[in-house]
Amino acid sequence: MRPADPHAWMLTQAIELLQGANRLHRQFFQLGRAGDLPRWEPPVDMYGNEQALCLLIALPGVAPERLEVRLEQQVLVVYGERSLANDFGAGTILQLEIPYGRFERRVLLPHADFEVVDMLLHNGCLRLTLERLP
Repeated sequence: MRPADPHAWMLTQAIELLQGANRLHRQFFQLGRAGDLPRWEPPVDMYGNEQALCLLIALPGVAPERLEVRLEQQVLVVYGERSLANDFGAGTILQLEIPYGRFERRVLLPHADFEVVDMLLHNGCLRLTLERLP
């Protein structure tokens, strides 16, 4: 159902189309990447205060043993792999929208030194808590 304001509706539609195009571009058009290099980037939410940061990274279907987290100065790097389920048998894939394979996400942190103090993978999301070092 369209909202009463046609300009708001057009803006909403344009934003959704741009977000979809951006997602498809990241998933399928990464020139120069092949083999073991990352093929997709998970979305990240980040919030915090003066003492700590919390990051929520969407990683549904990623096994904990296929996931790595490291800090490189001002950059948090989350990488790993999501494997295609083996229970498809000999069936034909009719639709494949979820990205599979290696992933990597680099998140630029605010200007401070941090350490990862808590990491929890639950309900398809990785929650990281980083505390600012003195």
